[in-house]
Amino acid sequence: MADVESQSSDHTTPLLLRRQWWRNHLRISPLTTSLRLKTSISSELSGAVGDLGTYIPIVLALTLVCNLDLSTTLIFTAVYNILTGILFGIPMPVQPMKSIAAVAVSETPRLTVSQIAAAGICTAGTLFILGATGLMSFFYHYIPFPVVRGVQLSQGLSFAFSAIKYIRYNQDFSTTTSSKSTSPRPWLGLDGLVLALVCLIFLILTTGDGNNNNSDENNDSTYNANNTRSRSRIRRRLRILSAIPAALIVFLIGLVLCFIRDPSIIKEIKLGPSRIHVLKITWEDWKVGFLRGAIPQIPLSVLNSVIAVCKLSKDLFPEVDVSATGVSVSVGLMNLVGCWFGAMPVCHGAGGLAGQYRFGGRSGASVVFLGLGKLVLGLVFGNYFVKILSQFPIGILGVLLLFAGIELAMASRDMNTKEESFVMLVCAAVSLTGSSAALGFGCGIVLFLLLKLREMDCSRFGFFKPKSESVGSDEESRLNL
Repeated sequence: MADVESQSSDHTTPLLLRRQWWRNHLRISPLTTSLRLKTSISSELSGAVGDLGTYIPIVLALTLVCNLDLSTTLIFTAVYNILTGILFGIPMPVQPMKSIAAVAVSETPRLTVSQIAAAGICTAGTLFILGATGLMSFFYHYIPFPVVRGVQLSQGLSFAFSAIKYIRYNQDFSTTTSSKSTSPRPWLGLDGLVLALVCLIFLILTTGDGNNNNSDENNDSTYNANNTRSRSRIRRRLRILSAIPAALIVFLIGLVLCFIRDPSIIKEIKLGPSRIHVLKITWEDWKVGFLRGAIPQIPLSVLNSVIAVCKLSKDLFPEVDVSATGVSVSVGLMNLVGCWFGAMPVCHGAGGLAGQYRFGGRSGASVVFLGLGKLVLGLVFGNYFVKILSQFPIGILGVLLLFAGIELAMASRDMNTKEESFVMLVCAAVSLTGSSAALGFGCGIVLFLLLKLREMDCSRFGFFKPKSESVGSDEESRLNL
């Protein structure tokens, strides 16, 4: 009997050990770590749509004006979202390259799809080389912190200004991606001011200032029993409100209104993706794409898509190590593959990360959910989805963009000295008035160096040596003689 028990244990022990090995392996796997929920599923789903305020208008404009293949863009950006969510473990956004998009639809002659792809490939190649050689990591560690905060502040305020114009005025995205005001938005209607204000109030009541730890800031020991009960009720209410996927609800409302505003969408619906093909890029396309698209985009990508993203991720997720090298190489690889097939040039934007964090995104699962949604839309609806997006209430997009911009701008509140604040504000002011992050960055670097030069001790170089020191050194020289 004992022999039988020993034999059975010999047979079962390897199976149990193998099962335990798989459990331990999966527990420490990067995939499970990146996709482990840090909040509720509803919060992650709400955070997933946090950056659509910039994504939808730009994609819509490029599709309507430049004949961008929306189906291909949705499929490739969906794959990007899923991979970046797994690799980085945070809600790392995938956003359009804004400078290339602005040039493509606002300047004449407008860029063709091949020229847009060439601009994206040139930008991606530059970032890939900077990341692979370690130069991007060097820039990240040695660029002054107030200058980076100035770039973030200018980008956040720029998003907020655009959002206000989205809410107040009707927009024509077939003309430009910038906030071009055409006529005041009516108060009533399915895309009126009242709808936008109701969504704005709903998001404020449910998400507050975006900090989920408000209820833990006060110590109940300083209150009497009545105040303790009151604080307990307030904390309970805040927990219930923060559990509501507010941004997701607002986005779904806008999606439903698309079909209400134009019921013919349902009748004319066409299913299936478009055929993916390799673009033919001529030498002229390379020249135009590099000169008109890549040159203004490269500084913005280096500053906002890599350096600002890494700084912001360190603020929001200090436990996660997001390297400038990894982000730069990621942007390079995405576009070196997708642009050849006509997908929109994309990058990782600090505004998108701030928006997704603002509405509840705390892990890589947030952008994985977004990627799965894009993948379904791209495969099921294909290019027909642009007709649905053309009816999306722009006022609602403005509300989502407003919160994303304010969250990004608030990252600059940690300046400790007046000197740092001075550099940050000058950098932001130049960036906003000059409409160029690169110009603001250059002015911020020069100002920072001038301030440090002003405080430098020049006596070590023999300049501005005090008189007493020079007299003492002369006497010492005589005694030595």
